[in-house]
Amino acid sequence: MGFNATLPTLAVTNLIAGLAYAFLMGGGFGSAFERTHAMCWAATGIGVWTIVAPWVVSGARSSHPAAVIASNALVGGFAATTGVPGLMARRRT
Repeated sequence: MGFNATLPTLAVTNLIAGLAYAFLMGGGFGSAFERTHAMCWAATGIGVWTIVAPWVVSGARSSHPAAVIASNALVGGFAATTGVPGLMARRRT
């Protein structure tokens, strides 16, 4: 997205969040159904963090490139909603 040179801290934060998300969704904590409930909450938290990270990590600048905001909001929204079906299924039972 081109923010590695202008916002290196945000790039590292996004990398760490992406690796954590991949680890969780890849079954890093086990594939038993009882354990996936916590993974859904963690994925939702990582998604929310990805949405707010541009402002928290790099300060309240008004000069964030639109691509950075759009990228983080899109990916964060996807990550936040992937855990919702698991959370709703757990609630129904």
